[in-house]
Amino acid sequence: MKHLLDKASTLMEALPWIKHAWGRTVVIKYGGAAMTNPEMRDQVAADIVLMKLVGVNPVVVHGGGPEISGFMNRLGMPVEFYDGLRVTTPEAMEIVKMVLVGKVNTELVSAINSHGRLAVGLSGEDGAMVQATMRDERLGRVGEVTGIDTTVLDNLIEDGFIPVVATVAAGDDGGSFNVNADLVAGQLAAALSADKCLFLTDVDGLYRDFSDKSSLISALTPEQAEEMIVSDELEGGMVPKVAACVHALRGGVRRAHILNGTVPHALLLEVYTDEGIGTMIARDLPGGVV
Repeated sequence: MKHLLDKASTLMEALPWIKHAWGRTVVIKYGGAAMTNPEMRDQVAADIVLMKLVGVNPVVVHGGGPEISGFMNRLGMPVEFYDGLRVTTPEAMEIVKMVLVGKVNTELVSAINSHGRLAVGLSGEDGAMVQATMRDERLGRVGEVTGIDTTVLDNLIEDGFIPVVATVAAGDDGGSFNVNADLVAGQLAAALSADKCLFLTDVDGLYRDFSDKSSLISALTPEQAEEMIVSDELEGGMVPKVAACVHALRGGVRRAHILNGTVPHALLLEVYTDEGIGTMIARDLPGGVV
């Protein structure tokens, strides 16, 4: 009987959060081990469907860096980075599109649809949703986002679907660009007036000192987040995530969260429990870091 009462208690704890989130849009940046581990991918997919069925409008954004590098290695193509960004030749861009749109996107759409036929796969090129220009000639087909058009997403959300967006952008020169998935997630969240933007990673959140797991930061303001970027306090991979969080908040998003996607049901724990998990960045923290 006790385990049944515990389940009922958990549901009742979620009730006010279900009410709060009903009808609101939440952008989920899907990445890390949750992307490459089939069991974790299925669990995240189930959580996304549950969120949809209890009234949230999830929009999923993904990249696929490790998969791209893996395919390039198998084809004997050089994998190069400059200032932390993938050098994307026209030939490499073909691999980027093939992997992001043809593999990662379809696998995630299939996983979500195995729990409810709600997901629709897209890339940023569809409906010119994500527009970009060349960032640096030395990087090749790496784009700087210049515009967001949410028309396609708005229509899919209105019709009850879960959009799943691969981060390939429509170029101003008629070609395709490889764009950072974290930054696109933040920009889409702002353009959609999302309530939250959630970033799934392989760590528990932001740390004052990554080697000291007790230094996990539970909450901070956008200003404090920007200070961490400027002062080089962040591990390299966290910089675009934190920058995306700040952009989303400046654009009107209420909360941004960095979560460990390897934690079972991390999305549900953040959205539907009193404590939440990970690191939250928000404008209205009266005491700053807590």
